[in-house]
Amino acid sequence: MAKSSSLNVRVVEGRALPAKDVSGSSDPYCIVKVDDEVVARTATIWRSLSPFWGEEYTVHLPLDFHHLAFYVLDEDTVGHDDVIGKISLSREAIAADPRGIDSWINLSRVDPDAEVQGEICLAVQMLEDVHGRCLHCHVLKARDLAPRDISGTSDPFARVFWGSQSVETSTIKKTRFPHWDEVLELREMPGAPSPLRVELWDWDMVGKNDFLGMVEFPAKVLQQNPPNGWFRLLPFPRAEEDSGGNLGALRLKVRLVEDRVLPSKYYQPLMKLLAESVLGPAEEDAASPLAVLEELTLGDCRQDLATKLVKLFLGQGLAGRFLDYLTRREVARTTDPNTLFRSNSLASKSMEQFMKLVGMPYLHEVLKPVINRVFEEKKYMELDPCKMDLGRTSLGLLTGYLGPIMDAIVGSVERCPTAMRLTFKQLHQCVEERFPQAEHKDVKHLAVSGFLFLRFFAPAILTPKLFDLRDQHADPQTGRSLLLLAKAVQSIGNLGQQLGQGKEMWMAPLHPFLLQSISRVRDFLDQLVDVDGEEEAEGPARALVPPSVTVREGYLLKRKEEPASLATRFAFKKRYFWLSGETFSYSKSPEWQTRSTIPVSDIRAVERVDEGAFQLPHVMQVVTQDGAGTRRTIYLQCKNVNELNQWLSALRKASAHNPDKLASCHPGAFRSARWTCCLQTERSAAGCSRTHFAVTLGDWSDPLDPDAETQTVYRQLLLGRDQLRMKFLEDSSMDPSLGADTGKGSRATEGASPDALARHREAAAHLLEVLEDLDRAHEEFQQREQGKTALGPLRP
Repeated sequence: MAKSSSLNVRVVEGRALPAKDVSGSSDPYCIVKVDDEVVARTATIWRSLSPFWGEEYTVHLPLDFHHLAFYVLDEDTVGHDDVIGKISLSREAIAADPRGIDSWINLSRVDPDAEVQGEICLAVQMLEDVHGRCLHCHVLKARDLAPRDISGTSDPFARVFWGSQSVETSTIKKTRFPHWDEVLELREMPGAPSPLRVELWDWDMVGKNDFLGMVEFPAKVLQQNPPNGWFRLLPFPRAEEDSGGNLGALRLKVRLVEDRVLPSKYYQPLMKLLAESVLGPAEEDAASPLAVLEELTLGDCRQDLATKLVKLFLGQGLAGRFLDYLTRREVARTTDPNTLFRSNSLASKSMEQFMKLVGMPYLHEVLKPVINRVFEEKKYMELDPCKMDLGRTSLGLLTGYLGPIMDAIVGSVERCPTAMRLTFKQLHQCVEERFPQAEHKDVKHLAVSGFLFLRFFAPAILTPKLFDLRDQHADPQTGRSLLLLAKAVQSIGNLGQQLGQGKEMWMAPLHPFLLQSISRVRDFLDQLVDVDGEEEAEGPARALVPPSVTVREGYLLKRKEEPASLATRFAFKKRYFWLSGETFSYSKSPEWQTRSTIPVSDIRAVERVDEGAFQLPHVMQVVTQDGAGTRRTIYLQCKNVNELNQWLSALRKASAHNPDKLASCHPGAFRSARWTCCLQTERSAAGCSRTHFAVTLGDWSDPLDPDAETQTVYRQLLLGRDQLRMKFLEDSSMDPSLGADTGKGSRATEGASPDALARHREAAAHLLEVLEDLDRAHEEFQQREQGKTALGPLRP
């Protein structure tokens, strides 16, 4: 049974941060770490003690992660950045509430003795001889220790305590991956049995030694089950220090989503029911899984569920049918066309997520050139007289950007994915049938533009980073320009319905351009829905992105294979890289015809490299092995930590299904006849650090996983099981006329004929039976894992 775990993290804002600069302000940014691994860095908010970030991340993780930490720092142009404070959340604290954490949390002081990481490998034996009992502590090695020296390494030694005795290992210089292989012997002293404590320290020639972490084992454990293996290092036990808000606070949203996914065959009955739901009449449905989900889901869960459902139906080639099912139900319920799809219903969220999943390459192709221009040119644009700088109007500049945006959109009909066009065609027809009156002639256009312009193009222009159009958020001036452009695109998407109304009359100088664009958009929408075909042309999807399509590209610095005498910095050369599901290739520039190509199937590991290996930050390694068994390592340097994380994630996803992936590797480099990380002198020595293939960033290009997606649907349906039973089964023996008198009737059964009620009850009973079968399968798998039952066949 597969296991999955992911963290949804939103760094919202900070308040009351201390001033770190002489100007009386700070330039704060936030670093997010999972088990001491940096997974994200927010933008720097300049000159602010109450920064707003609003950045979201999804991190896919192994189930055994321990804690999540947020560090707030003040960026300095010269020297090291100042640490303001941190927030540390244990896995248990995050998992305590299924809804997650959503609150202000005070920052705490960063205590160096609490900043421990890594693991130690021990083998303990309790022996007896003529002199009494003794303890043999075999200290083998440690890995991933915290760097305490300016060189980015440490000089670690171990100190072992048992009772009143202590003994030390030798000191291994300049490494975070020491190999001791020393057996320390301690004799038992009179008195009560004592625990065993092993401490790791960084030796310093001047000043006191630095603490690296510790492990402790009670006397009972030593007697019954002596430690043998890898153990995570912990800080010294101490009370949590409360800064009392003196260091400020962060508003965070954190939710842990973890589950155990059964083999595929157990989900087939539920997947069949879901498929049958979208193939039947949408308006009359009341007891199918989709009807139940539509009524149950609220808030953040609705967006998560919408994403899973869209991916699930994409995998079955039924995404169009699924979206048509939801939109028809919503259109049938709507009496006022002005409110159509304006709420965040399951239909609206599903359409929104569908556009992101299917249309992101299309969005990039249409908007990226102009968005890049806005960021690079940094021109001042403003129309509001209250905010205008010295009365400078910017109408010409604004239309200079808005014109190419509209040209790109209205000229993109043939580039829009066929699946999106077919979905918009269904939506257009459905709305036209529901509101055929002449006074509602624009409603069919508004339904399509409301999604495409108001929920896709305009949000992408406003916040390009959230749509992968840029690596960083905009500075305040560029952000204001993007806001004006997004408002204009939104007005055009509304087909001018609210033009000249509301508080923003200062947009009036732009109205002639907007009115001219609106007629072009109507023509564009008519062409967009003029497409042949009833189903997705490609049928069931195996992946959101075809293997040959580039999922990431850009410049990186590549290290030469074997630089003889060049200085480290000159050994890295700028190259342009492309990554698809099939190849990882590079050349001197994007226009260069000759490319060097690495098959993605050859990738065996994708990992970070210690800064000390080349005295350079943000370096990663790609370890490959060809058909002949020849292993090579390519070292690549990124511009910043976010770019590093994005490349790591993209490469790990692309190679996720490769066989023979490495369980360990070297986070250093083999230089001067030894590994810089663990100091071993054999190039072929086994890796000294674990690999992290399970750690990836969640985004629109995540691969399809029908079993995991169906498991999420199953969990959501469990929440409505009692409600479903009450609606359709517990009232089945009652006279329908009594339902109204007793108040036990439901909207699902109001006005329904006896035949329809019977069908609803049959469907509800079938769904409940499927859920019970999944319940039993989960219980049996859990019992097997816990060793409570003998192995035997499970029910399919």
